[in-house]
Amino acid sequence: MTLKAEKHLGIVIADGVGYRNFVLSDFCVEAIKNFDKVTIYFGLPAAIYNDLAIERVTIKELPVFKESGKTWFFRKLKEVAHLQQHKADFYGIKANLAKNKPASNSKRAWLTRLVFKITSVFHSERNTELFYKWQQKSFAENEVTRMYLQLLKEDEPDVLFFTHQRPPYLAPLDYAAKKLGIKTSSFIFSWDNLPSKGRMAAPFDSFLVWSQLMKDELHFFYPQTKNQEVEVVGTPQFEPYVLERYASSKKSFYERFSLNPNLKTICYSCGDVSTSKNDGLYIKTIAEALKNGKLPDLNFVVRTSPAEDGSRFSAINTDFPFIKWNFPKWHLTRENHPEPWSQRVPLVEDLIDLRALLEYCDLNLNMCSTMGLDFMLFDKPVINPVFGNAENGLYDDQKYLRYGHYERVVESGAVAVVKDEDELIDAINYSLENPLARLMQQKKLLDLQIGNPLSGTSKKIAKTLKKWA
Repeated sequence: MTLKAEKHLGIVIADGVGYRNFVLSDFCVEAIKNFDKVTIYFGLPAAIYNDLAIERVTIKELPVFKESGKTWFFRKLKEVAHLQQHKADFYGIKANLAKNKPASNSKRAWLTRLVFKITSVFHSERNTELFYKWQQKSFAENEVTRMYLQLLKEDEPDVLFFTHQRPPYLAPLDYAAKKLGIKTSSFIFSWDNLPSKGRMAAPFDSFLVWSQLMKDELHFFYPQTKNQEVEVVGTPQFEPYVLERYASSKKSFYERFSLNPNLKTICYSCGDVSTSKNDGLYIKTIAEALKNGKLPDLNFVVRTSPAEDGSRFSAINTDFPFIKWNFPKWHLTRENHPEPWSQRVPLVEDLIDLRALLEYCDLNLNMCSTMGLDFMLFDKPVINPVFGNAENGLYDDQKYLRYGHYERVVESGAVAVVKDEDELIDAINYSLENPLARLMQQKKLLDLQIGNPLSGTSKKIAKTLKKWA
């Protein structure tokens, strides 16, 4: 038997956020330094790489896997069983479980009701693993699964690295790798994925996590990982903030957004409409306070969610022309996809805009978003408006304060949580006058959530994968 001398890394990038984190960071550069060959298996059209100069990296566009009804049913059993198993101890999981309950009378809705009935009794770890085995059997002979097997058989990567652990259409690719004896590794994508979301796509062989906190969460929710390789590496999500190619001057920032350089600047960053329905209310409340003199003269910038086109704010845009809007430059590459939102891809220009907002704005407001961490990395105060609750008729966004990952944020004192207009205006005025009041709490929170310095994140990930190869 001839031993393979070269080391080959396969990288699975499922969506536009993965592209942002692992292509627009330094990860590909570091991967090339540590492996003889690098192949990106892409869940997006390969043509988006045409404008990027990535030497010695092969790009292969993955065929789109579409679930059969049987595969969907077994996957749903697996995911809901995971939620049922942990609902008593985690509010975010309980809320996610409730959100999955169907209200219609469609065939899919009745099947979902059956899933809930089955998993209300059978939801142990052993049951969950059994449901996954049934899911595997259901897609084992799928045409796309066979294509994945052939693709990996020809390429022979030593490690197949999944940059996201959740998208369900990745399960057949992990299955194909395991059939061929290829090691699989996954990055835990976001800080809320373990304490509030359903089962991951597949039982990967090893894991990369942001922090020791995330490592502990992984061991709790997936006990089998205690016997697997798990490495704390930070996250490349924030690495562009220390890369010189994304930096810009304060002067260009003011010119780019047509801002008054003599005024302080506040930024409201939106979530998407599914979880942040009250964004328009908060933007309008701030705008009216500026208009009525309840706040001093300020530059007011709103950054919308990359998952949306910003059209839900068109009336506010008309009523308050002094608001400056940053619509993220994320190009929709493909519409005919099981999850179209995943096909939005950021332009380099958008990362430059985002970093400028983080660096030169004086205050951020958002509804319990990870963007709070982004602004804290630049020592900026953060306010979380959450006016809605179960009694007042607004969308209940106060529930997010009880999600496991965000409870820690609130308890840390790193953000100001405001629940009505008066509290919001007072918090804006106080934060602008005392921008460093919560700095110590912010630093502690960042140390807890992000386990490594931003510089060198990609290098550490690549070296870890090389070690596992």
